[in-house]
Amino acid sequence: MSASPATAKLARRLAFAALCLCFGVVVLGAYVRLSDAGLGCPDWPGCYGHVTPTGALAKGVELDAGKAWREMIHRYAASTLGFLIVVIAAIAIATRARKVVPLRLAIALLVVVVFQGILGMLTVTWLLKPLIVTAHLVFGLTTLAMLAWLWLTLRPRTTTSDAPRLVRRWALIGIVALALQIALGGWTSSNYAAMACPDLPTCQGAWWPQMDFRDAFVLWHGLGINYEGGVLDHPARVAIHFVHRLGALAATLALLIAAGTALWRVRTPGAVRAAVFVVAALALQLSIGLFMVERAFPLPLATAHNAGAALLLLAAVLLNRRVRA
Repeated sequence: MSASPATAKLARRLAFAALCLCFGVVVLGAYVRLSDAGLGCPDWPGCYGHVTPTGALAKGVELDAGKAWREMIHRYAASTLGFLIVVIAAIAIATRARKVVPLRLAIALLVVVVFQGILGMLTVTWLLKPLIVTAHLVFGLTTLAMLAWLWLTLRPRTTTSDAPRLVRRWALIGIVALALQIALGGWTSSNYAAMACPDLPTCQGAWWPQMDFRDAFVLWHGLGINYEGGVLDHPARVAIHFVHRLGALAATLALLIAAGTALWRVRTPGAVRAAVFVVAALALQLSIGLFMVERAFPLPLATAHNAGAALLLLAAVLLNRRVRA
């Protein structure tokens, strides 16, 4: 029993390290995808059958070294994250009688990260299929949200929330709306539809441009197709981008209401700070989105847009945790 405080401290530090690493993996994965390096190593888990691109080059394999290294560094980081989550799950199992780490949450994290690894493999072997790429992004951010919840749960608390049911309900609505918007963002990116609307607030110079909704959201186009660069016609890409913009408006409204009700009805300092964090992260993400269109979607801003989504998700998780603590 005397080892419990030290074990709890170790688990908390591991959770925080995994959380920080997961944020980096998400951003790095976005950079790999947006820089067209997703097929830098077309096999899995190695690179042309080697542990590193250097090994492949030494064997005379012709490859783009920059893209290959970006892809493999992402894999190395993701593998390290998986190892940390395995250790956390092992601690949760070993200390389940003392409940040092929430066992169900730790096991769920382990299941999600294993599934995420499978999606990472399929992303490459199925040649960047949009459904798989989007799912890979969604489950990556799911891992991030779960690690954040775990870390917040393991931290010692001195106060309890006084949030009424209305605040908790809107906090949940806000994070669900954000999750749907993140999925739409992944679908937009994986179908190379980000530049389909190069102007704001209109799209293609019109408030309601020509769009093809029938083909825009077909989830399965079959295997054996290389989706790098996208396969959809322009009207379908416009439809995807347009729906993503509408989703941004809905998610913004839901998050503002969630933060506003928390600021209005809650007095717990932690919940108030979380609500302010949501508003600040939302303002940052919207600003990045606007600048992205204005600057014609440069790679640094596009990557920052993914980082902003991850940061906003962390803010929404924090708000939900604080109004329920």
